[in-house]
Amino acid sequence: MTWLLDCDGVVWLAEQAIAGAREAVTTLRASGHRVVLLTNNSFPRRSDHLAKLERMGMPTDPADVLSSAMAAALLLEAGERALVLGGPGIVEELMARGVTSVRPGTGREVGPVDAVVVGMDPSFDFSSLAAAATALRAGARLIGTNDDPAFPTPAGMLPGAGALLAAVARAGEAAPIIAGKPYPPTVALVRERIGEVEIVVGDRPSTDGLLARRLETRFGLVLTGVTPAGHGQLDPEPDLEASDLLALAHAELH
Repeated sequence: MTWLLDCDGVVWLAEQAIAGAREAVTTLRASGHRVVLLTNNSFPRRSDHLAKLERMGMPTDPADVLSSAMAAALLLEAGERALVLGGPGIVEELMARGVTSVRPGTGREVGPVDAVVVGMDPSFDFSSLAAAATALRAGARLIGTNDDPAFPTPAGMLPGAGALLAAVARAGEAAPIIAGKPYPPTVALVRERIGEVEIVVGDRPSTDGLLARRLETRFGLVLTGVTPAGHGQLDPEPDLEASDLLALAHAELH
């Protein structure tokens, strides 16, 4: 049976592994469970995620790492052209799909594109916003890798891809199609690549919890990311709750 784990706030905070995460993953695998990592962070390439997991003592098969960049790529077709406001993870997945990526701020005109794809982009600026708005007003469709407004780090919450997507949508007067958790493209990606899931573990009910409901499985909430202890009523309510991933794994296995 498969455990589908969120990454930021469950397994790591930025470049720091969360205490007990390595032991939890090791314990689950030793008990015969498949552990799949699913992140809404579209910026890194799959190889970056794999290298990070290796450094943290959780080596993982490439087939067991999924991202919102993969889900976003499913919304484009081979031969299309996309303006990318995001990282190399998006570009890599679009290339694998046969989609040409162009970037703003290269000193030359972007030209016609079929879509604007927005993800986490630390280099986002006014010229990026202007290029995206121009493309959208010319008829390009708007795709967001996710709409998370913020993400957890050791230094606190930082603006997420959803914050950038909101600016682009407003500037271009376009309604985005969202690819990441908990939206249909990610539901389809999980069903196609993974199949049946025993439990979705995450720190954010609005993404991880809703994904669990749409996959018709259980939601396990951990309190190492967005949702604090003493949180009050949640929507959806978790089926299981624990202080961290290790505590959740122990509660299920013992």
